[in-house]
Amino acid sequence: MTTPPRVSLAETSHESAIELPAIGQGTWFMGEGLAPRADEVRALQQGLDLGLKLIDTAEMYGDGGAEEVVGKALRSRRDDAFLVSKVYPWNAGRDSAIAACERSLQRLGTDYLDLYLLHWPGGIPLDETLEAFERLRESGKIRRFGVSNFDIDDMQALNATPGGDECAVNQVLYHLGSRGIEHSLRPWQRDHGMPLMAYCPLAQAGRLRRQLLDHPEVTALAAERDLTPAQLLLAWAIRPVDGKRDVIAIPKAVQSQHVRDNAAALGASLDDDAMARLDAAFPAPAGKEPLDIV
Repeated sequence: MTTPPRVSLAETSHESAIELPAIGQGTWFMGEGLAPRADEVRALQQGLDLGLKLIDTAEMYGDGGAEEVVGKALRSRRDDAFLVSKVYPWNAGRDSAIAACERSLQRLGTDYLDLYLLHWPGGIPLDETLEAFERLRESGKIRRFGVSNFDIDDMQALNATPGGDECAVNQVLYHLGSRGIEHSLRPWQRDHGMPLMAYCPLAQAGRLRRQLLDHPEVTALAAERDLTPAQLLLAWAIRPVDGKRDVIAIPKAVQSQHVRDNAAALGASLDDDAMARLDAAFPAPAGKEPLDIV
């Protein structure tokens, strides 16, 4: 049996290196009444059963509602998941981050997070946030920390801050139709051994989703390879670059078939012809672009 593609989080001064499946589960828009919570819970549990171990959530999603959904999904099976949540920038202070994490843990029904992210850069100094993250780590509340929506200048500032070099990941918007990070941010992170987490890997927001999933080249390539367009886009997002995988995609799914399709995409690979055709239809950036954020 072929081993599903994995991405490594580097060893830290306190944690061993860990390998995670290259596709996880997102929860943006869960807990907001868009689908029955029972269906959302079942979808996350199904994903765990199919090997989608990483579950990403945030205090922002559904004003804590998504964390509550995740908590129900992980009841009696916390050890099956690699659990990620995120703190608002304005809650990322020396003491406020501790309180925010405690609230997230309560909603999630667990006593620790595998990874805690600063949701986007804010006005609180990074050294203050890192101090809070270290206190959370020392107390066993989090095992690793990371960031989200950080561009290269933000990452360089973080890396120059004492303790910032232990940042585990940067979670950013990334999909075939939004490749700006490939110019400078992704190479910088690869040089520093830091993976990316790709949110909206299917361009879930706005009109672009329809344009991307319905694009003639995407639909043609998917049909030729017996994939759905979404599976093709996931396979592209997690593709190895120079022989190394450094992207964990976190699509959200509630429908059972979508969960199965996402998990099956771990077994999909794109040959040189497919890559060339996708590059022609959606070229890599020629220069630095502003970080794409939804």
